[in-house]
Amino acid sequence: MMKRLSWFISGALAGIASVGYAKKKVKATASHLTPANVVKSARARMRERRLDVSEALRDGRSAMQDKEAELIARRDGTFASLADELGSDDQVLVDGRPVEPGQVIVLRQVRDANNPGHSRSGRRTRRGA
Repeated sequence: MMKRLSWFISGALAGIASVGYAKKKVKATASHLTPANVVKSARARMRERRLDVSEALRDGRSAMQDKEAELIARRDGTFASLADELGSDDQVLVDGRPVEPGQVIVLRQVRDANNPGHSRSGRRTRRGA
């Protein structure tokens, strides 16, 4: 009899504690779903997306300009690839391993006029991230 009573009391206490916990969680969730908080979070997400879209547009325009410059160089005959510069018996090594010339992308380095010891690639990078 004593065993049954102790199990009943422990079950009742566990039930009361879980109801109190659930009530606290429901109140916290309801406070997050008030109209003012929903509007704030929606505005924050829109700001983030707007920044992502503007960055994507910038990257797209940069890629478009790069491709246009490549096509103009091909048309004018001033475009040169690594495969054009290699002889028939030359090999291209990357990290000591031979690769096909068409698998290698060489980025042109541009010297920064303000900082002579620093070089940067021709592509733009995201700053402040």
